Order: sequence, then structure tokens, then C-alpha cells
Amino acid sequence: MLWGLLFGGLFLLCLAGIYFLIYSVHKLRFVSALSRGNKAVGWLISTAVILVPSALLWEVWGYMNTVIVLLHLAVFWGVAALIQWGLQKRRKKSFQGHYAGPAAVLVTVLYLAVGFVQANHVWQTDYTVTTTKPVGSLRVALLADSHVGTTFDGEGLVAHIARIQEQKPDVVVIAGDFVDEGTRKEDMIAASRALGQIDVPYGVYYVFGNHDKGRYAKGQRGYDGDDLIAELQKNGVTVLQDQSVLIDDRFYLVGRQDASEEKDFGGGRAAISDLTKNLDKDKYTIVLDHQPSDYEAEAAAGVDLVLSGHTHGGQLIPMGQLMRWFHIGGEDNVYGFEQRGNTNFIVTSGISDWAIQFKTGTRSEYVIIDIQGK
Repeated sequence: MLWGLLFGGLFLLCLAGIYFLIYSVHKLRFVSALSRGNKAVGWLISTAVILVPSALLWEVWGYMNTVIVLLHLAVFWGVAALIQWGLQKRRKKSFQGHYAGPAAVLVTVLYLAVGFVQANHVWQTDYTVTTTKPVGSLRVALLADSHVGTTFDGEGLVAHIARIQEQKPDVVVIAGDFVDEGTRKEDMIAASRALGQIDVPYGVYYVFGNHDKGRYAKGQRGYDGDDLIAELQKNGVTVLQDQSVLIDDRFYLVGRQDASEEKDFGGGRAAISDLTKNLDKDKYTIVLDHQPSDYEAEAAAGVDLVLSGHTHGGQLIPMGQLMRWFHIGGEDNVYGFEQRGNTNFIVTSGISDWAIQFKTGTRSEYVIIDIQGK
């Protein structure tokens, strides 16, 4: 419901932005020159200047990226127009031309170019956590939200896997949204095959995110959650669905069903207290939970480390700030490290994105966590 309202609001903002851009273009001199004083022709030219490039962008990058570009252009144009107006008031003389438009286009291009790099390049982020439990030194590689097909395809995942392999982790964990409704079956298979190339002592473990089963657009991609499980297992990946596993008698991995089972699809998932009640409390426990939205219960259960994704680190300015202030989506954290009691929580911004080619409030990453114990 909340996300529906947000997307509805985004749609209305986009319409308002398009109107503002058409109105602003209509005031430019070249429109007046081309229309030769004909108002109807002038408005047609102004509309075409905005809608034709938008249609081309939609064809290449889809509607979400088109909306993002238009909204940024409208905001920057509005700010530039206010600055130009203020300068004119101060100097008590009008400028010869409308500089706000060219300035807004330039700023939008530069700003979103940085956002494009931050989304499409992948950084490594490192954390070190300590414990008094006898786990020794353990290196965990975490990746989430690959949404295969957005910023890289199935084969493109291979290069990122190679970089993770170079860090020599002991175990690799995938905290959901490996694929989404737009991921082609060929890419899902190729990406699963890429995971099969990982050679680490304790293997690769996976939990579902809210998009992996493709249930927001059923039948669109030609495979379901069971097909994904089969392909992952074929490549040596262990899928955990409200299950725990003791690894080398050193530590537990607990993989939770995604919160969307309850929130969006009328199902349920096990309480973290039930998943951990029979575990040896003297052993280190890592929980994989795609959405960072159950911190209180997870801390009360006494687990040691919870790893999540889902939020994309807030993705775009000002979404990260809004998510923190108003807890949009019910998230306990948007990005980074947090400690509650004896439980450490880490949220990754993800190695890619859902549909969007820009990250202005964060950047794409995989995470290396060094656990230092007895």
C-alpha cells in the first residue's frame, strides 16, 4: 500500500515535471523563432523537445530511468531559474538570454553521470566485527540485490565473482534479490553458473529476497522460484528457507524466508526465536535476512550477526534520508553497520539495482566481513 502511494506520487511528480519543462522550453528564443509567433506551433515544438528525447530514453532504459532523468532535470531547471531570477533582481537588469535551461541540462548530465558510475561500478566495502565466542578468524563475503540484467547480465556477474574470490573468503552468502521479474531465464542460468565457480572452504549460501520468485509479475520471465532453486542447487549453492546449518562445528548460518511472504503474499515465515531456540548459544550465529526489518526480535534472540540488503542504501538522494526519518518500508536501517545489544547488523547497498541505472545516494558494492573471535 505504502509503495503504491509512493509510486503514485512519483507518477504525479513526473507529470508536473514534464509540464514545467515544456513550459520552460516554450519561453526559449529558438521556440519563438521556429514558431514565428504561432502559439499552437510553439507549444507543439516545446512538447516535442521534451517528449521525443524522453521516448527514446524510455526505449533504451525503460520508464523508471526516464522518470528519474526528467525529475532531476526539472528540479535543476527550477533551481537554476530561481538563481537567475535572484541575480536579475540584484543587478536590476535582465539577462540577454535564458541561461537556466542550458545550466540545468549540464548539471543533470554531470550529476547523473556520477550516479551512473556509482551504480555500474562495484566497490568493495570492508567490516571487522569481534566476538568472545570460539569462532576463530572467519571471513564472510556478502552480496545482495544483483537483480541480474539491470547493470550486468548473467555473464557479467563472473567478473564480480572473480574479485570476491580474490579476497579468499571462507564462506559466501547471498542475501536475496539475486534475480527479479525482469531477469531473463538465460541470465538466471548464467548467473547461477557463475556462483558455481566460487571455490571457498565452506561454500555458498542463499536466501530469497522479495523479487527472486517473480511474483510481482507472474509468468513474465518464464521460470519461478522452484526453477531458481533447482539451478542454484545444480551449481552447488545451498538454499536456506527458514533453516539453519552448523558449519564445521564453528558457526551457524540461519537463512530466513523473506518478510514479503507475510507483507505481500499472504503467507508467513518462522519467527527468529523459533529458528534459534535449539541452537548452541556458545557458537557464533549469522542470520541472513533480506529485509532489515526485524532487528528487535533478532537482537532478543541473541544472534551475533545479521546480514541484509533490500534497501539499495537509499538509492537516490533524498530517498535514503527519507527512509531513515520516516522508516519507509518498515526498515530498521538503510545502510551500513549498527549494533543493538550483543547483535551486530550490516546492510549492504547491493551489487546492482532494480531497474535503475543510477545511484546518487550510495554506490554498488559487495561486502567482506572479517569476524575475529577466540
